[in-house]
Amino acid sequence: MDFIDYYKILEIDKNASPEDIKKAYRKFARKYHPDLNPNDKTAEARFKQVNEANEVLSDPEKRKKYDQYGKDWKHAEEFEKSGARQSRPREQGSSRAYSGHYTEEDFSDFFSSMFGGGAGFQSSGRENVKYKGVDYKAELHLKLSDVYQSQKQTLTIDGKNIRLTIPAGVEDGQTIKIRGYGGEGINGGPKGDLYIQFVIKNDTDFVREGNDLYSKINVDLYTAILGGEITVSTMDGKVKLRLIPGTQNDTKVRLKGKGFPVYKEEGKFGDLYVTYKVEIPKNITEQEKVLFEQLAKLKTHGTN
Repeated sequence: MDFIDYYKILEIDKNASPEDIKKAYRKFARKYHPDLNPNDKTAEARFKQVNEANEVLSDPEKRKKYDQYGKDWKHAEEFEKSGARQSRPREQGSSRAYSGHYTEEDFSDFFSSMFGGGAGFQSSGRENVKYKGVDYKAELHLKLSDVYQSQKQTLTIDGKNIRLTIPAGVEDGQTIKIRGYGGEGINGGPKGDLYIQFVIKNDTDFVREGNDLYSKINVDLYTAILGGEITVSTMDGKVKLRLIPGTQNDTKVRLKGKGFPVYKEEGKFGDLYVTYKVEIPKNITEQEKVLFEQLAKLKTHGTN
């Protein structure tokens, strides 16, 4: 697979600021999010590429190495220590997945090497050079309702239990690193790291975009016309909203702080946007029909 230019994926130049990267990521993550593009394989693939690009470019250290070494940035330290800047890593073995399902074709060659795969080097006469072990990749499958609150999980890797605290607000496709839980180093080098990627399934009626949530609620015609009180579901319970008389179809209201928790920012939440869908009554009775006709006449006379 050809090398993918992550600057091109996010449609930014190489001088882009961290804020530019964040804005571009949010824009395209929202555009290609699976919840907004159900059964769209092209959008799904683009969503994964956008996450790959953000994973590298949003980290100053990774971005610096990426800019200097291109697709071989992951091995920058080894190159510098061994003096073999021109050497290229070759595949050696395969990555291990300890949880969930992993399809290597879902990632670029570059991203696959980052999360697993080869970290060995062809012999260059430097048999005593120490190399870091291969990195492992695992997937942790959770539900959206699971990550509304922080929780603890225990993973077993090579017989070792890892007690993992998952902060509320983690996003689908987000990856965390656990240092030293990868493969054994070469020639006494340090162990590789374990990268855990979160796969989050939406088990709610909400659509998540970043820290904001979106929902739709049906409103009967009479309440929309006359006004009244309705009950709306949020992630942490139900709230009552008052509709003003004459509420129009597709009216959108914002419930501040009723969205999703902001990752690693205790007590901070996004917003919930609720769209009213006014329902036109079906199978009206004869009496209702007469009343509607009377209303229509009143409306006609009122405009004359």
